[in-house]
Amino acid sequence: MKRTHLPLNGLRVFDAAARHLSFTRAADELAVTPAAVGQQIRALEDMLGVVLFRRTPRGLELTPEAEAGLPALRSAFLELEESVRAMQSGQSSQHLTIAAPRDFTAKWLNARLASYAAVEPDLHFLLVAADEALDFTEANLDVAIRLADGPGEHEGIKLGEGRFVTVSAPDGRGVDAPIAWPGCPGEDGKAIMRVADAGLAIDAAASGFGRACVPELLVRADIDAGRVAMVGEPREGTGYWLIAPLPQWRQKKVRALVTALTGD
Repeated sequence: MKRTHLPLNGLRVFDAAARHLSFTRAADELAVTPAAVGQQIRALEDMLGVVLFRRTPRGLELTPEAEAGLPALRSAFLELEESVRAMQSGQSSQHLTIAAPRDFTAKWLNARLASYAAVEPDLHFLLVAADEALDFTEANLDVAIRLADGPGEHEGIKLGEGRFVTVSAPDGRGVDAPIAWPGCPGEDGKAIMRVADAGLAIDAAASGFGRACVPELLVRADIDAGRVAMVGEPREGTGYWLIAPLPQWRQKKVRALVTALTGD
């Protein structure tokens, strides 16, 4: 019999009825009616082509065919329970694999993970560079961080407000010369310099090469430290999202990480 055709629900009912030798007590255990237990047993007997129980003046008795199959069935159920426990143990794992853009990791994530690790010293992190085509299952990821308009097909939560600000060197050097990067809005055609990401754009602006329009989330620490100065007012833009497929999102370790990074 193919695995896809295994009557798992009927076998579960049979196991309970065999342990109790009573459809009524089996029904109580399974939170169904005795009639439902009887229907499942009859359907299982029809599928297997054997009689599993006989009624006697002393109550239900197992047939020889039923007794022959019970040890392997109960062993299989024990292995299933062990399999479920093994899968659930990943929820309490102390290892977190996170994919994030390199500049986001350097400018924002590292400091917050360090604070989280200080209160959870058994945690271990594996940080990998984000790739738009990265497959969660193939890469064995718990979560990823993306600069995007939303979580897309996954579960997710937005990190910060999603504002963009323009910054330059504190003394105003290069304020009239745009620095472009792949996610910057609007100034690529006029750029004096093009760099790979927002982190490099911030560093170039701090060095006096020009002005950079970057996510406020990434540059806030540099602004507060006086390394760069803000030019003009913030504007709305694409935000960073912490995302994961639903099974990963439900893990306890992921929910704890969400709380640590967002305060929710």
